[in-house]
Amino acid sequence: MRKRYDFSKSVPNPYLSKPKRQITIRLDTDTVQYFKSLSEQCGIPYQNLINLYLRDCAAEKKQLKLDWAS
Repeated sequence: MRKRYDFSKSVPNPYLSKPKRQITIRLDTDTVQYFKSLSEQCGIPYQNLINLYLRDCAAEKKQLKLDWAS
């Protein structure tokens, strides 16, 4: 392994159209377990399933409907 590398001629990854951003999010255990069980059924990592669901909500501009009277 070299002590130094020259990255002056490097270029961005052309195959990466929209890079993902790493964040920290706190989810209920039941919610994570739900997506993990879906993950096992369809073979897609549960983080990807959560991302796909949230992306669909954003694309459809879904609004959360809360009923606090219950």
